[in-house]
Amino acid sequence: MSTAAPAGWAESRERSNRLALRVIAWIATRLGRPVARLVLLPVTLYFLLFAPGPRRHARRYLARALGREPGWRDLWRHFHAFASVALDRIWFARGDMRPFELRLTGGPVVDAALADGRGALMLGAHLGSFEVLHTVGAERPGMRVAMVMYPDNARMVQSVLQALAPEASLDVIPLGQPGSALRIRDWLDGGGLVGLLGDRFRPGAGLEGSVACPFLGPAARFGDGPLRLALTLRREVVFMVGLYHGGARYEVRFEPLADFRTPPAGAAEREQAVQQALAAYVQRLEQLCREAPYNWFNFYDFWHEDAPAPAAR
Repeated sequence: MSTAAPAGWAESRERSNRLALRVIAWIATRLGRPVARLVLLPVTLYFLLFAPGPRRHARRYLARALGREPGWRDLWRHFHAFASVALDRIWFARGDMRPFELRLTGGPVVDAALADGRGALMLGAHLGSFEVLHTVGAERPGMRVAMVMYPDNARMVQSVLQALAPEASLDVIPLGQPGSALRIRDWLDGGGLVGLLGDRFRPGAGLEGSVACPFLGPAARFGDGPLRLALTLRREVVFMVGLYHGGARYEVRFEPLADFRTPPAGAAEREQAVQQALAAYVQRLEQLCREAPYNWFNFYDFWHEDAPAPAAR
């Protein structure tokens, strides 16, 4: 089975520039969130009119999630939700939760996973806001939260956030570099939370392969690296999502996904445990895409539908 995967997300550059981001950030921090949200209107209109690739991929995804052909209103809601969540990173990076209405469910799941002092892996997706993971740390003084990500993905946005919030602890463990797994292990050994996103993968990154799983109909490829890492490190995995419900409303959910603290002895049983956990992850992700369809932010060829057909022999 081929492990090739659509790499469009990794190859594409951020549709932004440093000056524009700093201007928006200045408006947000000086004039407030209501004023800053006015900037989202031209940003959303730009994507709707002048981004044919993301528009095409959003339309394909929405047709599957909604169960019908999406209209322009659906596309507008999708892009506007994406822009809204991106804007709100500014406040989450600064640890300022005051502008938001946050509903948290599953907090005891996190507490139980951390009870043994060995940390836990939080597995999320590009669904809603991943940055609201910091709400867990904000409610638990002294808790250390790190996010694992590719260092060159959205580097420009990350640099602006760090410039805005130098006092905030924006701990990032770069993925795909020598020693990445050891840094994750050390962070967990310190009793911290490590957040990863499991709906994208980069071939050859060193931590993961990919598995084809049914997702909203046809099969798509998902990386199994985070789960294999959890198995190797013998840690518990908690599913995490921060759904955006419009305006200033977010709903943060934590659910148990897999417990590898006492893995099976046999290789076949361990492999089965990983595959079962991956299937449960994809199934939960599919349910959430149908529940909150405008929260899915993978604007690339996720199902690899644009790949050229194999040449006839």
